Amino acid sequence: MDYKQKITTLFYILFIFLFSCSTPKSAEQNTEKEVIETEALDTLVFSNKDLPEIKERGHLKALTAYSSTSYFIYKGQSMGYEYELLKKLSEDLNLDLKLHVIKNIDSLSLSLKDGTGDLIAYGLAITKDRQENIDFTTPLMQVKQVLIQKKPSNWRKIPKHKTDAQLIRNVVDLADKEVHVRENTPYHLRLNNLETETGENINIVFADKNTSTEELIRKVSIGEIPYTVADENIAKVNSTYYSNIDYETAMSFPQRIAWATRKQSPELRKVVSHWLDSMKNTTDFYVIYNKYFKNVRAQHKRFDSKYFSSVEHRGLLSKYDEIIKENAKAIDWDWLLLSSLIYQESKFEPHAKSWVGAVGLMQLMPATAKQYGAHNPRDPRQNIRAGSKYLKWLDGFWKEIEDPNERLKFVLASYNTGQGHVQDAQRLAKKYKHDPTIWDGNVEKYLLLKSRKSYYRDEVVRFGYARGSEPVHYVQSILARYKSYDELLRNN
Repeated sequence: MDYKQKITTLFYILFIFLFSCSTPKSAEQNTEKEVIETEALDTLVFSNKDLPEIKERGHLKALTAYSSTSYFIYKGQSMGYEYELLKKLSEDLNLDLKLHVIKNIDSLSLSLKDGTGDLIAYGLAITKDRQENIDFTTPLMQVKQVLIQKKPSNWRKIPKHKTDAQLIRNVVDLADKEVHVRENTPYHLRLNNLETETGENINIVFADKNTSTEELIRKVSIGEIPYTVADENIAKVNSTYYSNIDYETAMSFPQRIAWATRKQSPELRKVVSHWLDSMKNTTDFYVIYNKYFKNVRAQHKRFDSKYFSSVEHRGLLSKYDEIIKENAKAIDWDWLLLSSLIYQESKFEPHAKSWVGAVGLMQLMPATAKQYGAHNPRDPRQNIRAGSKYLKWLDGFWKEIEDPNERLKFVLASYNTGQGHVQDAQRLAKKYKHDPTIWDGNVEKYLLLKSRKSYYRDEVVRFGYARGSEPVHYVQSILARYKSYDELLRNN
């Protein structure tokens, strides 16, 4: 933020503060104050970082949302159309990917402006209102809005023309019908325009702002609400799970769907647009697209699985959830955190074996397995119990790290690479005036540097060379996955 922007920001903050500290106001005056605050915030430029600053930082902060296509968890693994494209984009830009999942889709633009993310990687329809606040990349696809309605109960047994006779096939027939959508979305705007075009009133009912399109589709399927509106591609994917919904009635002409960047990030927008245009000419792009939008059988298999989790479906992570919960409780860990570590180690495969001889769900080395009582480390219960005991020992080993959140990172890194290499990184951090009790940007930094000769031959280093990128990535991945598990599965 430049000097002029800082002055502007301070002016608005001071103005709002003085306004709020004055004498008591009437309800009308309070409403006026809220409007002034909103307008003040709308004028602020929260972040102006563009591609050069992002590259210097070393990671791309991407915003997306949980949905049946963009981002979800299946058998413990993060998946989704946007998610897979983002991974490829960050790899091609030589940047780490930091994913921020926004629960309220309407907050995506604000989270982009305030710097929480650099890029919205979620299928937004390009509208004039949105273009006033954000810049769109080259479109990923074109889709039309469709009406979601429930088929008659006997739809499988009667001819299609009789089914059609019981459904709305002309938007004029939406007169006085109750249609549920989120306020200020393209679906809401389209319904307003239809009222103008048809001269008929539609009973538009606003859903909670945190309600997803998929949740509204589910509500139509179970008969909780009569109608909603969705993009055709989203409707088609959800129809593989909710077979009794109909989405054949078009509500709009095709609309362009794209990602978005800040107005202050023209270089990022240009590079991402060029990347998407190039990507769309590759086989990889269509493999990813077909995986989520065309392969109906695979999508139905995921939806129908007890291991599928999105906003509307909170499934299991693995067949070992109960064993994990039992052992996590014994060591005072969150079972979702332990699950994230186990996925990182073995993807919940009890017979997994690494090239160095680590075995089972928690990839125990033979000596460790024996020490902590796993006589058959391929047995899930024995393996998880032994691995958990080892984690408990590591937690005690790092008791000097008083902050439990910081200590967790040291424990995870030690589980991956051994506590000796982490202690070396501590000694290097202390030597070069960094904090040996803080992981991010301190001990983490010197563990990465232990792959360089000038560092692993330093006099304070006792355990020599380490491929530090592996434990650093290990810690990041487990904590990021844990965050996703926590958001989607906490109610289990």
